[in-house]
Amino acid sequence: MNMKRYFTIGMAGHIDHGKTTLTKAMTNVDTDRLKEEKERQISIELGFAPLYEDQELEISVVDVPGHERFIRQMIAGVAGIDLVVLVVAADEGVMPQTREHLHILGLLGIKNGIIAVTKINRVDNDFIDLVKDDILDELKGTVFEDAKVMLVDSLTGQGIMDLKHFIIHELKKHEPRDSRGAFRLPIDQVFSVKGQGTVVRGTVYEGSVEEGQPLMIMPKGLETRARQLQVHHKPAISAYAGQRTAINLSGIAKDDIERGDVLVSSEHFIVTQTIDVALRLAGDLEYMIKQRMPIKCHIGTAEVMGRIVLFDRNEIKTEEEEILCQIRLDEEVVTKRGDRFILRRPSPQETIGGGWVIDPKGEKYRFGQKTVDDLEKKKEGTPKERIYAALYEAKSLPFQEILKRTSIAEQELHNYLQDEEFLFFGGKEYTLLIIKESIEKDMIALLRDFHSESPLKTGMNRAEFLQLFSKQYPKKLVDFVLEHGIETNVFGKKDQFVFLSEFISHVPKSWQKRTENMLADLKKDGLKVKHFNDYLSQAGIPNDLNLDLTKFLTDIDEVISLDGQFYWHAEHFNKAVEQLRAGTNTEFEVSDAKDILDLSRKYMIPFLEKLDSLGYTKRVDNKRVWQDRV
Repeated sequence: MNMKRYFTIGMAGHIDHGKTTLTKAMTNVDTDRLKEEKERQISIELGFAPLYEDQELEISVVDVPGHERFIRQMIAGVAGIDLVVLVVAADEGVMPQTREHLHILGLLGIKNGIIAVTKINRVDNDFIDLVKDDILDELKGTVFEDAKVMLVDSLTGQGIMDLKHFIIHELKKHEPRDSRGAFRLPIDQVFSVKGQGTVVRGTVYEGSVEEGQPLMIMPKGLETRARQLQVHHKPAISAYAGQRTAINLSGIAKDDIERGDVLVSSEHFIVTQTIDVALRLAGDLEYMIKQRMPIKCHIGTAEVMGRIVLFDRNEIKTEEEEILCQIRLDEEVVTKRGDRFILRRPSPQETIGGGWVIDPKGEKYRFGQKTVDDLEKKKEGTPKERIYAALYEAKSLPFQEILKRTSIAEQELHNYLQDEEFLFFGGKEYTLLIIKESIEKDMIALLRDFHSESPLKTGMNRAEFLQLFSKQYPKKLVDFVLEHGIETNVFGKKDQFVFLSEFISHVPKSWQKRTENMLADLKKDGLKVKHFNDYLSQAGIPNDLNLDLTKFLTDIDEVISLDGQFYWHAEHFNKAVEQLRAGTNTEFEVSDAKDILDLSRKYMIPFLEKLDSLGYTKRVDNKRVWQDRV
């Protein structure tokens, strides 16, 4: 199981306050990469850079655009981060976008923050003190009220290392994202690379992904595969929750996908257009919010138009408490309970508020207090929803742990766990039926691909196969799913290999004729054969197929290996055994065998040792004794 922890931090704040320069000072990477960004000296797209890595920790930085017109990219950037550095220039102080970014960060539930006062060499110490007081006043009553304020100058390097060390210190105390669940990556960048095809970028929200893993692009429902992975421009075989990742997708054109789509490993992520939410308003709204007014919803990296539906009022401008309401979207999005979102007014533009998803599969409800009361109950979660949430997060838990996480009475919990959507396994663990089915489906897909690519092999090595899934799920659960699949004849096993039960290893059609010719040549040479590789080479069988083909022919007893170099056709081997038996008594010497079979020591010694290893004979001093004869 991967024990390394991955985090992404964000640089937020007003335009020209030095976010990109600060990022470069800490990482030595210029995140302004577009020509128009260089010319206008503003960040239009999201910029990413590696900040720090050791054996336990990896930290990436996302520099999000500060200009009001680029608020969509800003929301897409901060939606996947674990800590924010709010950048305020010493010579300007708190500005309109500083406040708006602060509101958005709070509404997205990002609680870990550091305030970096930049460009301190441009002003004197007294002015810096005024700026600090101004910042602290703005932070009162926000989630950043107790955030540390640090002074830096990116051009001279003053305070840069202190800031970097403080970020590392803070994140070492921070809980990492869950890498054990189903993989989910909201896409924020799509592009194509010549000779490679379509590449998407994003921050892994949850779960992990492996090179070669089958994936789906939702909500479009397109099937693809992670052909290659990169983390900060370096090839990787896997990526985990919290990591900034680029994935080269197979079988997908660049125009098939867009920012806002979500890359997932499971079909069980919900696609929806109607979401029940708990909404908190942004402070100091300029305009009234009216029933069913158009809104722009930012969720993950998606930006979707829709309408807000209120159930206990028809308009609102100020409200301290959460409002339980509904968002009806014009397009489908991928989300689940607990996801954060931001609502903005499309015109005139304004951040209305944000909150979290209570139920991603909302329905049409009547206007009135009863609906609000029902949403309140749903917000708290029914006992079954709490059990479901606990198991969905941990994938499998013993009874006592579910009891602790859900605060449900023991007998009541026992009754709920009898429902068919819950599975008891291993004598003490519970999981969800959909999780078991999802794992089994991924196992089937992985084996199907393996059989397609390696038809000569019996199957995948069981230990390697299980290890792939144990990175996402508890090992006990993975073992259970595989064993259950073997019992129900979904999978088969032989020695250390697992395979799909309907699969039979075979020579690929394109090499069948050459294999037949090779076997005919081997058979024609009888017992006085050449090295087996010579036959493979003469038949035109490629070197990278040699090992698998040789093992396959040996496994099906078509050829018999004497010593790994000389192989006899099985028909000749069996005849030689019969001839030797017929010509000897209960025991014989090497010279006897040579006379009977007319073979030199080059073949005779490996043949006799093969008989010993198969248990046909046993060597006693200089003689061999038949083991199945009296």
